[in-house]
Amino acid sequence: MSQIKSKIHFAWFVLVGLCIIVGLGKAGLNNTAGLFITPVSKDLDIGVGNLTLYLSISSIVTMVFLPIGGRILAKYDVRTVLIVAILLQAGAFSMFGLMNSVWGWYIFSIPLAIGGVFITVIAGPVVINTWFKKRNGIALGILSAFGGVLGVFTQPIVGNLITNLGWRTSYYAIGIAVIIIVIPTVLFLIRNSPKDKGLVQYGAESVAEGEESNGASTNPGITFKDAKKSLAFLLLALFFFIITAVSSFTIHIPTYLANQGYDVKFTGNAMAATALGVFIGSLLFGYLTDRIGVKITSLLAMLIGLLSITMLLLFVDVVTLIIVALVLFGCMTSSIGTIAPALTTAMFGSRDYSQIYSTVSLGLAVASVIALPAYGYIFDFSGSYVPAFYIIIGMFVLNILFVILAFHNKEKMVQEGLWR
Repeated sequence: MSQIKSKIHFAWFVLVGLCIIVGLGKAGLNNTAGLFITPVSKDLDIGVGNLTLYLSISSIVTMVFLPIGGRILAKYDVRTVLIVAILLQAGAFSMFGLMNSVWGWYIFSIPLAIGGVFITVIAGPVVINTWFKKRNGIALGILSAFGGVLGVFTQPIVGNLITNLGWRTSYYAIGIAVIIIVIPTVLFLIRNSPKDKGLVQYGAESVAEGEESNGASTNPGITFKDAKKSLAFLLLALFFFIITAVSSFTIHIPTYLANQGYDVKFTGNAMAATALGVFIGSLLFGYLTDRIGVKITSLLAMLIGLLSITMLLLFVDVVTLIIVALVLFGCMTSSIGTIAPALTTAMFGSRDYSQIYSTVSLGLAVASVIALPAYGYIFDFSGSYVPAFYIIIGMFVLNILFVILAFHNKEKMVQEGLWR
């Protein structure tokens, strides 16, 4: 018995696999896309606006495909889904290297987004929810933090590749390398459920001998059919929308600081504080979710975000407070990868998690399409980001109310016997 207890649970190997898969999908493919914009635009004489339109197409495809992706992941073997997904995402990324017209980016943005739905959005939270009964908060935190750390290395590597080999060869090399690394990782480290290894979830009590495993006993929760009719479901989608909309303001922070008289060197160093905050927040919120619960942790995250925006608004002349504010803001943005999935589990359980999470994640996709240009238009029309700051403060207050009301509605559903 002591030997069994001393072994590392396979769930942690699954987490390592997810860190590699999701990390490469995000940091290696999605987050390096911006590095290609200028060289491709200049070489092919394509306007930056026309070229980056493929990112908007990708966001729209993601929004449409998310609910479908949740059903697919619930129905089919996760390894098969992930292999097909990385072939679509990384394969499409490689195909960009063959293109001579902007229409190539528009066309291949579709498989890029479909594969990315699984790799970068839903697979991590769904698989962690399947394998971890306890410590799922810290598992989500580690997954989120790893993606941020990996980005520190992939950005300069890809930049050097483009400089030395050209953008076409870089597209091929990165896409093929990601496929070569991810497919063996999926085959060796990912399994559909603990039952495939003769195990129970990490932290779960041993199943009684001879006990039948079924959805109701091993995956308690509220069905997708009941969940989607609830107020908590709507509030959770709105929560997702707001944290993504607020986090997208990160792109505008350098412009805000420049308008306050800070130079590019300071702005670049200051933005590193945001990246540090994401790393700290990923681990901190993951730990707190396990220790004090996701409800209190999510409220704390919103208060941290509220404090950070208030500091940026009121103390923009104080360099030290700007840095502190950006670290706090980075902490808040990490809640997308840590608190949002954990809230879904807390609200609706594990019964139909993949369908529920992928559907409420529509809020993430919609926000990414709307918020970025909205902040830009606010600045264009008003000549200042101050109105945007007040809107963001209001959104944080709304999110605090949404969390409180959603948990109240969840308790009501439990009392009605919908949790089973």
